[in-house]
Amino acid sequence: MHLDQLRALLAVLDHGTFEAAARALHLTPSAVSQRIKALERDTGRVLVERTTPCRATAVGETIVRAARQMVLLEEDVRVALGDGGEGGAAAVHLPVAVNADSLATWFVPVLAAAATWDDTLLHLEVEDEEYSADHLRRGGVVGAVTADPVPVAGCRTEPLGAMRYLPVASPGLAERFARGRGYAWDQMPVLRFNAKDDLQLGVLRDLGVAQPPPTSQVPSSEGFVAAVRAGLGWAMVPETQLGDDLETGELVLLRQRAHRDVPLHWQVWTLQTPRIARLTTAVHEAARALRAVRRTDLPAVGARH
Repeated sequence: MHLDQLRALLAVLDHGTFEAAARALHLTPSAVSQRIKALERDTGRVLVERTTPCRATAVGETIVRAARQMVLLEEDVRVALGDGGEGGAAAVHLPVAVNADSLATWFVPVLAAAATWDDTLLHLEVEDEEYSADHLRRGGVVGAVTADPVPVAGCRTEPLGAMRYLPVASPGLAERFARGRGYAWDQMPVLRFNAKDDLQLGVLRDLGVAQPPPTSQVPSSEGFVAAVRAGLGWAMVPETQLGDDLETGELVLLRQRAHRDVPLHWQVWTLQTPRIARLTTAVHEAARALRAVRRTDLPAVGARH
């Protein structure tokens, strides 16, 4: 397997099409296609599904991870030898999986750190924390923010802390469904981020609600909080995303003891390279926000629990 073939494989999968890969590699689409075909011929396997976007086959996924490691190691060797070619060392893509709530909150300093890395480009895949480790298994990323503490083969796991979620709603919605000292949980509209979001249903199950109430879906972290503020439904919102909404009364804490702490871990290749070490350091420094002082002792507005 030649490095130019492996680079072509990664470019097609990262950019989605042969044409986009060709632009990224400063080649013609025909040249990219020839390199992929040569790699498939040498391995005796079909590695790329020619769909839109292109995807790796099951066999291709096993090649992808090795390809990323080989390309990354080659670039690090070039840097160590002072041989970065014209214009210095080539910028290497570091694909990382991160959940949307983390990306909207504590992960932001990682982006600021990456902005200073002239030799590295972040390629973020947004995925639910319960599923982000799957990207590692497929070889699609070098690291992932995940809720799974069990390391994927060839990776190590490092704890980051826990993201705390609180059940909140707009004051108007809470008042409409107030029943004595509680709420009509089986009737009050609820939000979910996407089909994988089980946080709200977990609270309802604990409350004995068998059938979910009317549910709206908002697959955007910022839009999700905006929808809660607008009264579209109640939801579990990251504590770090609430700002001063509870203090100002913009939002109501519905149930004081119904918070959820979602442990997060950093799963990353065991391969030791300067770029991966730098990325890991940035992730851990940013994750300090997860260990900030909690506010679960705040009284619920209206004293309902």
